[in-house]
Amino acid sequence: MEIRERILSFADVVMRVPPLFIIDELLRIGLGLPNDNIVLKSTEHDFKTSNNLSSIASSISAATTDWLLVEQFDFIPLTYNNLILLLKFLFCCTGFFAALYTFMLCTRHLIIVYLYLISVVVILLSYWSNVSVMKAIIAYTNAHGSTSSILDNILCLNLSDVLYNGPGFLIMKNYVLQCVLASVFCYIHLAPRHPVLQKLLVLSFMSPSILGIYLLPAQYLHQAPVCATLIPLALCKFVIWYNGVSMLRTIYMGYRHARNFISNYGLSALAETEWMRLNVPCVLRAFWMLRVAEQVVEMLGSHYGEETFSYYVMVRTLLVNGCETLTAVLGMTSIISFICHYIGCFFQWILLTEDEDEKSIGTVSAILFYILALQTGLTSLDREKRLVRLYRNFCLLFTAILHFVHNIVNPLLMSLSASHNPALHRHLRALAVCAFLIFFPVSLLVFLWSHFTVSTWLLAVSVFSVEVIVKVLVSLAIYSLFLIDAYRSVFWEQFDDCVYIIRSFGNTVEFAFGIILFFNGFWILIFESGGAIRAIMMCIHAYFNIWCEAKAGWSVFMKRWTAVNKINSLPEAKAEQLQRLDDVCAICYQEMQSAKITQCNHYFHGVCLRKWLYVQDRCPLCHDILYKVENVQNGEYAGGATEEEDEEEEENDLGDGAIVQTRRNSNVQSRMNNRGQLHERSDEGR
Repeated sequence: MEIRERILSFADVVMRVPPLFIIDELLRIGLGLPNDNIVLKSTEHDFKTSNNLSSIASSISAATTDWLLVEQFDFIPLTYNNLILLLKFLFCCTGFFAALYTFMLCTRHLIIVYLYLISVVVILLSYWSNVSVMKAIIAYTNAHGSTSSILDNILCLNLSDVLYNGPGFLIMKNYVLQCVLASVFCYIHLAPRHPVLQKLLVLSFMSPSILGIYLLPAQYLHQAPVCATLIPLALCKFVIWYNGVSMLRTIYMGYRHARNFISNYGLSALAETEWMRLNVPCVLRAFWMLRVAEQVVEMLGSHYGEETFSYYVMVRTLLVNGCETLTAVLGMTSIISFICHYIGCFFQWILLTEDEDEKSIGTVSAILFYILALQTGLTSLDREKRLVRLYRNFCLLFTAILHFVHNIVNPLLMSLSASHNPALHRHLRALAVCAFLIFFPVSLLVFLWSHFTVSTWLLAVSVFSVEVIVKVLVSLAIYSLFLIDAYRSVFWEQFDDCVYIIRSFGNTVEFAFGIILFFNGFWILIFESGGAIRAIMMCIHAYFNIWCEAKAGWSVFMKRWTAVNKINSLPEAKAEQLQRLDDVCAICYQEMQSAKITQCNHYFHGVCLRKWLYVQDRCPLCHDILYKVENVQNGEYAGGATEEEDEEEEENDLGDGAIVQTRRNSNVQSRMNNRGQLHERSDEGR
């Protein structure tokens, strides 16, 4: 059953590839509109030869067709020429939407479409074969006179003249071919299968070859292939008209299903469901690989063995041709996603981790590459500029992959240091990946700055590379602090402050780099290459990476600053009080060499109490308000925040406190769930 499912899945992917080729070809010719950006160049840029590249032969043909249209209708009024172009555009748009709709059909309907197309192709093959045979028979009859026919020669056993000097073998081959084509057509055609109609179909396919052996006038023989296709073509037309209502009903039902799905689950859910149903990544990969394979065969057939042939230039040409349309860019994006996915799997194998995130490196890399392609107008550039831009996009993509790898190794470093993991090989693997994330960007920066001049692209790559280095250094610094704290026997009160300072430095550098990238993109938008997509991406970057980050950072800073002020206002416990208490901190369960005394006369570490104040202003033991400020206007005491407000003030960016408390096997939630135990320990201490 598994093998059967794989075969059906493979067949489904293969059946969805041809519509993509149709869409790609229509986009390549600009949907029939004249394209002034078509650049016709010799292969001096690619193969250093005077012959035209076979890979752009179709582009030359399309451009020549447009020029011939202009020359042909030069003497006709311009309005008529525009009408011709409009009809051509409408025809291409119809083909585009028909191919797109065919691509989105379910497998059952897709099979029906292919059966119909195969029927039409069988008719065309039969017509072409019959025409070739009729031409050979007419030529033979003209050469030997009109006194005897092929049938007469056969009956007179004059076989050598017919077989070796005439079209005998060609007629025999045509008999066999027409029998096969008639059998295929009778088996797959979608019209009603009446016995009389089936026999007429076989006779229709065979009739030209049968009539050709008789002594008939040449004009009748010329018309025989056309007459032979009348019955099959009538059946195909009947199928279209008979099932027209069903096709419209299918389109309407698909529209209703999509509308109901969107109203119930949303547009994103519909897109994700259809994406999985159509198996889009596999279809795009198959399309792009077949597209490239076709071009490779053409190039090797045209230029292999020549002195100027070079595999390097061939690869460059394939890269340029592989992103000349939007569908080709989508195919290349799918290939890049596949490669990046296995790059991520390789680093996960090194780190001995599993990908728990839904968005893997492959998915995010594919989205990033396609956005870069749209943002830089990759498909609208000429060949040389497109190749340069493609190299630059690859460089930006690889620096982004380094960021993704850091996102994999950073949680592992924190986990290894906080959990006291004794597995030395896991530490060494993580540190080796960190070393790679430092030395590779440094080497890349040295290479780029020594071979390229200063530009906005080089600045962006440099910022991304330096940001990776800074993030890795911050992760290593915090990792080192956790290891140092793990081997200390005395409670380290400044530990939380050190972690906060290091992370604040890293976040500040990232925020500054975000601002630099914003102004860099603004310069590109104004002075180099503008566009709506680039403007939209800049707005998204400004909101999420600048405004939201600044707002979140300021919120965390204000909470920490407020907590520090609250803690400083509490009295410090004296050594005699701590000795008389002889208890541990109820938050972290560590001995208290120093402590703060709350208004409810409870003792806590100053650092632990400050982290508790990040969440709420009530005592962990008795839930009394820890910090009261006299409100002069109302003459009342305002006691921090309510419980509802406390819950709303919980922040996601309290990772340093959460990790520290995890390492010490105590967190805020566990304290709140064990209030009774904490009360008992506090009473015993008092």
